[in-house]
Amino acid sequence: MNDLLGKWQQPEGQAFPGLWFEFKADGTFIASLEEMGITSSGTYKAENGWIDMEQTQHTLGLVGSFVGVYSVEGDTLIMNLADPGAARPTSLEGKNKRLYKKIG
Repeated sequence: MNDLLGKWQQPEGQAFPGLWFEFKADGTFIASLEEMGITSSGTYKAENGWIDMEQTQHTLGLVGSFVGVYSVEGDTLIMNLADPGAARPTSLEGKNKRLYKKIG
């Protein structure tokens, strides 16, 4: 989990540029897409390239479990989260693949 700690933001060219996640050592996360006034938070577990997120608060009510895969390569986080209720992706590739750059 330690490789995820910190704040990560989607750069221009991604689906939601400006969206950031901050993963904390206590197993919680916060996220925001400030341009749209959206915030979210919850808990996460990450191990061996798998990530499970339980989003308990979201401005638009998008709460629930999100499962996926991730990789940290230097200052880049690659995350591929399944659509709600779908099976965990088997690779980093796919329609929900997102890149994030470390900003803090």
